[in-house]
Parts: sequence; structure tokens; C-alpha cells
Amino acid sequence: MSGHSKWHSIRHKKAATDAKRGKILTKHSKILMVLGRNDPNPDTNASLRMAIINAKADSVPKDNIDRLLKKMAGTGKDTAQYSEQVYEGFGPDGIPFVITAITDNINRTFPAIRTAFNKAGGNLGSSGSVMFMFDHIGIVEIKTTGKSEDNIFELAVECGGEDIIYNKEFSKITTKMTELSNVRNALSEKGIEIIKSELRYEPKDPKMLSETEAEKMEKFIEAVEDVEDVDEVYGGFDVVN
Repeated sequence: MSGHSKWHSIRHKKAATDAKRGKILTKHSKILMVLGRNDPNPDTNASLRMAIINAKADSVPKDNIDRLLKKMAGTGKDTAQYSEQVYEGFGPDGIPFVITAITDNINRTFPAIRTAFNKAGGNLGSSGSVMFMFDHIGIVEIKTTGKSEDNIFELAVECGGEDIIYNKEFSKITTKMTELSNVRNALSEKGIEIIKSELRYEPKDPKMLSETEAEKMEKFIEAVEDVEDVDEVYGGFDVVN
């Protein structure tokens, strides 16, 4: 699929080497607080349980997670209430972008993202301005454990998945947004080790860029990612092989 192409691999490798650890920890803390707001017990809250697995996959220390769960269990009226917000707009050269943020104050977040867009050569749009250019899908990353590409594809279909991105060590199964939980559970029941699962926005018809052009686009993405509340940045482009 277009969103899991050469550019996605480049971004993944870059994140592994120079990620801002503080922001990664903050991001997962906010996600856990959103999902655990009504039920902070991972034994009874499947979404929270999966979010904990995702956090551990990003090397969030167990002690950090345990402290947050204890804090949520004793939540008081003055505790910050986080929510997910989605923003849309255009980056340099008219490339469409979808931005997700996790915030306790949208009156702070919206102006900050708008300013980042403007300073980096983009324009923040209204709701619906670019969303039609993206598919909202689910991704389940699993350990391949010696299985062939055909084995993984058959497994994905059997569990309700749509497609696969195969790798000898770790493979990804794509799903419809609404089927992510069902596919993840079906894989678990078959004894498949799940690394993480998440929802993503993937461009339907990405504009193809050279690696040099993509590196310039990366500067825009970094400017938006520097906004404290931003969670993920999804761009409507790919890199020419």
C-alpha cells in the first residue's frame, strides 16, 4: 500500500536513530490517559491494554506505565482531560497533510499548529479539506517467526485482514479501520505475537517525490512535529524507488 512504501521505511529508520525521547514518552502518556480515562484497568479495557503494548514497543519504561496507571486509578477532578484532535491542511507544493494531536487545551493546540504550518510554507485547512484524499486504516505489526510471505498473507486473510507488508522479521497486516480490534484479537487467538497495532491515515493517490524532494518535505514535517501536542503527521506523498 502507498503509505508503507520507501518513504515510510526512511522515516522509520530516521525515527529509530534521532527520535526525541521526551516527546515519545509524552505522546504515549497522553494516549494512555485518553484510553484509560473511564477504565484505567488494562485487564478490562482492551484498548488500553493494546496501547500499553504499543508503548512498550516504543521502549517506554514499564515503571513509567505503572506510575501512570496508578495515577489514573486515583484520578481527581483537577486531573487534565485529554482528547484526540484531527487537523487538515496543505504543506509545501500543495501536498496534503493530516495531523493528529492529543491535547488538554484545543485553544492552545490549534493556533500552535496553524503557526507551524504558516512558518514552514504550508496552510492549515478546514475540516474535510484533504481528508477525502486519505484512507483511515488499521495496521497490526506481528513477528514473522519464519513464515513465508504466502503464509503471512493466508493468515491475514483468515483473520480478516486486507493486505500485508512482508518482512522476514516483522510483518504488517493492514485492515479496515473498523476491523482493527477484530483482526488483532483473531491473530492473538492463533498465538501470533503482536508487536503493536494502530490506526493510520494513508494517501489514496500520493504524489511521487525524489529522495531530495522528500528530504525538503521532511523539514516541514519536523516543524509541525515540534508542536508539543502533535501526535502523528501523515503526508500525501511517497518516494520514487
